[in-house]
This record gives sequence, structure tokens and C-alpha cells, in this order.
Amino acid sequence: MKDWDYDNDQWSKLPPYLKHLPLFTRHFDFLSYVIRLLWSFILKIIFFRFYIRLKVVGDFNKIYKEHPRLIIISNHSSHLDAVSIAASIPLKYWRDLFIAAAKDYFFSNGVFTFFSQHCLGAIPIDRGSKKGEAVKLILQLLSQLERIWLIIFPEGTRSQDGKIHDFKKGVSIFSLKTQTPVLFLYIHGNRKLWPKGALFARPGKLTIYVGPVHPPVENELLFESYLQWVSTLTPYQKEHLNDKSTII
Repeated sequence: MKDWDYDNDQWSKLPPYLKHLPLFTRHFDFLSYVIRLLWSFILKIIFFRFYIRLKVVGDFNKIYKEHPRLIIISNHSSHLDAVSIAASIPLKYWRDLFIAAAKDYFFSNGVFTFFSQHCLGAIPIDRGSKKGEAVKLILQLLSQLERIWLIIFPEGTRSQDGKIHDFKKGVSIFSLKTQTPVLFLYIHGNRKLWPKGALFARPGKLTIYVGPVHPPVENELLFESYLQWVSTLTPYQKEHLNDKSTII
């Protein structure tokens, strides 16, 4: 990917769904800032306090001081996952927080696109493209930005049975090529509150466990390390591991 030259028409030809990303945005986006403040109020103060009671086990503040660049991974079985992770992270870090999101869903219409850009800081991933544009974009963001926390769901799609399935290779590629460490998270209660196919989440309790920061490694080792960490959590977590994890 070429460096962006803001003095010519390259900026004007950039797809609208990319113009919110920090690599391309030279100025402070006041609109996005105000929208994120409003969204954080709805998310943190209302939704995840009164409708869904979110509990965070771990400390993001210490991690943020020690790791300005991170890939954040988690289990994935609900539409709650991205917003619950965002809600668990202090608002003061949101400017550096982004999520790799499926373009065919999160950018499927004007409303979703606006929400994904300004509320989630979503980076569109075209799951049907073979050009590798999304891979190049993420590699460039992780390489060039001084601070970025990028949320990626390594399973690639929501788990239908709630178990943790094999990781796609993308996370390890991004981590190894840019030497970006990986933060482990585990979400408990996500599938129960909003299973795949349900129109909306039901009220209840949700817990996010903040795990260790893992150095860049190959995909298989990263997957095994993640399963090993999850297996050390309280007993009901083990029910969500796949068959491979039972031998750990």
C-alpha cells in the first residue's frame, strides 16, 4: 500500500468507510469525538449497567501503560462481543481502540456504516475478497501508528455452539509481521444473552476476563496458549472449550 499524499486527489478518492481511520485522518474529528462520548454514555452508563450487568476481571490501565500497541483477541459467539469489549475498556483509551469488522455486515448500509465508523472505529474486512487489501491495511496501521489497540476475533465468525474453534491465521500474521503482542480476553455469558439468530440481547450478567499479554507466535501455538489460559479460569469456562482443549 502506498503512502497517502493529502496534497492531491488521492484523499478524495478514498472510500468513505475508510476515512475515519487514524492512518488517513490528519485532523481531530470533533464529530466522531462527540458521537463516541454519547455512545459511551449509552453503552457504559445505561446498557451495560442496567440492562446487562457487565463485570470486568482485570486491569486495562496497567496494560495500556506497558503496551501502546496490542492485538486484542477473544472468544466470539454473539453480537454483544465487540460492544462489550469496548464497554470494558476505559473511555480515555477509546481513541486508540479499533475493531476488525466484517464489511458485509458492519458496513452493509448507511446506518450500520455510520455506527461502525464513529462508535466502533471499525476497520472493514472484506471476507469475500482475495486481493488482500484488508490485510495490507491492518499491517500498515499496526506498523505506523504509535498507539493502537486492535480487536480481532480469531475464529473469524461467531461460534454457533459457544465453543472455541480453531483460529484463522490472520491474527498470527498481523502479530508476527508487525511484532505486535496479543492480549487475551474471555467473555462469559455472551452466547446465552444473545445467541446467533436472536434479534436482540436479553438482560442478564456478562463477565469479561482480562488475561495475559502474549508475544507474537505462530498460529497453532497462539491457539494452544489461549486455550490453556481459558482452562485456568473458573469451572464453567471449561464447558466452552472445544474437544481439543480437554487434553490440556
